[in-house]
Amino acid sequence: MPVLYDRLLKLKEMFNSKFGSIPKFYVRAPGRVNIIGEHIDYCGYSVLPMAIEQDVLIAVEPVKTYTLQLANTNPLYPDFSTSANNIQIDKTKPLWHNYFLCGLKGIQEHFGLSNLTGMNCLVDGNIPPSSGLSSSSALVCCAGLVTLTVLGRNLSKVELAEICAKSERYIGTEGGGMDQSISFLAEEGTAKLIEFSPLRATDVKLPSGAVFVIANSCVEMNKAATSQFNIRVMECRLAAKLLAKYKNLQWDNVLRLDEVQAKLGISLEEMLLVTEDALHPEPYNPEEICRCLGISLEELRTQILSPNTQDVLIFKLYQRAKHVYSEAARVLQFKKICEEAPENMVQLLGELMNQSHMSCRDMYECSCPELDQLVDICRKLGAQGSRLTGAGWGGCAVSIVPADKLPGFLANVHKAYYQRSDGSLAPEKQSLFATKPGGGALVFLEA
Repeated sequence: MPVLYDRLLKLKEMFNSKFGSIPKFYVRAPGRVNIIGEHIDYCGYSVLPMAIEQDVLIAVEPVKTYTLQLANTNPLYPDFSTSANNIQIDKTKPLWHNYFLCGLKGIQEHFGLSNLTGMNCLVDGNIPPSSGLSSSSALVCCAGLVTLTVLGRNLSKVELAEICAKSERYIGTEGGGMDQSISFLAEEGTAKLIEFSPLRATDVKLPSGAVFVIANSCVEMNKAATSQFNIRVMECRLAAKLLAKYKNLQWDNVLRLDEVQAKLGISLEEMLLVTEDALHPEPYNPEEICRCLGISLEELRTQILSPNTQDVLIFKLYQRAKHVYSEAARVLQFKKICEEAPENMVQLLGELMNQSHMSCRDMYECSCPELDQLVDICRKLGAQGSRLTGAGWGGCAVSIVPADKLPGFLANVHKAYYQRSDGSLAPEKQSLFATKPGGGALVFLEA
C-alpha cells in the first residue's frame, strides 16, 4: 500500500494546484489480466481473470454548480468540462473523457435522475492504455463508483458491475461484462471464475509454484475504434442463430452461443460436434445467411446486424463458434486443475493457455504478428504456457512461469523482444512484469 499512499498524496497536491481546493474522497478501480477465456463473456460463458495492481485513481470534490470538470494527470489527455445534466457521449471518437461519462450516465440512468450535482475530478492511471489490461473499463467503473459516492447512494458490487458493463456500451463496444465484474468483485490473492446470468464470482486458487507474467507487445489496439471486435460479436450471434435453426429451435430470439447449448441440454464437447455438422469452414456471405434463416437481406440488416456491421460482406461462423465452445471448455478445465492441484499442474495449465492462444490466432483471428512472436519468445525462454490476453489485435501476452525461473525469464524476454537492434520499441511502452491477484474497486475518504 505505501506506493498507493504516495500516489494519493501526489494526486491531492496536483488536485489542489488544478482546482484550488482539496478532494473530498478518492476512488480506485483496478485493471485486469484475463488468464483464460477470451472473447467468450459476450457469448454467455464463464471467464477466469484476476485484478492487477495497476489501476485508475480519481480524486473527487462535489461542487454546488452543475458543471462536471475532468482533468487528467497525463498531459496527453486534455481537460474536459460539461454540464452534469446534459451528458453527450460521442461514439465516433473514443476520447478518454467519454469512458468517464459512460460510468456517470449508467448510475444516473439506474436511479432515474435528471439533475446531477457538479464535481471536479482529477484522474490518474498507471494501466498501459490499449494494452488489453482494461484501462478503459477501469475508468468506467471508477466513474460509476465516483458518481454513486457523490450521490450518497448504495449498490452491491454485483449491481455496480452490471450497470457499468451495460453503460460502457454507450461508447459503441459490445463487450460482455468480464472487465467490469472483476474490477468490482476482485479480491487480493485469488483469481476469480466469473459466471454470467446471474453474475457471480468464485475464488480460483492459482498454483503457488508459478507466477503470471504480463508482457506488452507494444502494439496498441483501441477496441471501440476498430470494427473487428464488433464484427466478432456479430459473427457469434449469427453462428448461434444458424446452429439453433439447424437444430429446429426457435432461432429468432437466440442471441448468444450459450443459449443454444442450454436449449439443447448438451455438453460443450457435444456442441463442437454439432458445429462440425451444422456449419461449414468456408466464409458465409449475407445472401447465404439469409437463405439459411429464410429471411430477406433487409431483415438481416435491420433486425439482426448492428449499425457498424451492416456493410460486412463475409462472416466466418464455423471458426468463431469452434473457438467459443472450445475456449469455454478450457476455462472449466483450468478451474478443475487448480482445484485438484496435481503435481504437474503448472504444465497442464500452460498447455491450456497454449491451446487458447492457438485458437485465438487461427480460429478467432484476433492476434497479430508481434503478439505471436512475443508468445513464441516467452515459451522458448521458460514459460510453461503463453497466450494473448484481452481483446487481442495487439496489447499484452500473459505467461505462466515456474517461480524459480522468474528472474532469468524476465531478463531474457527483455533482451529478446524489447532490446531490438533497430530500437523500434518506445521505452515507455515496455511493460514486462510479474503480477499477483489484486483487490477490487475501493473508495478512500479524505482523512
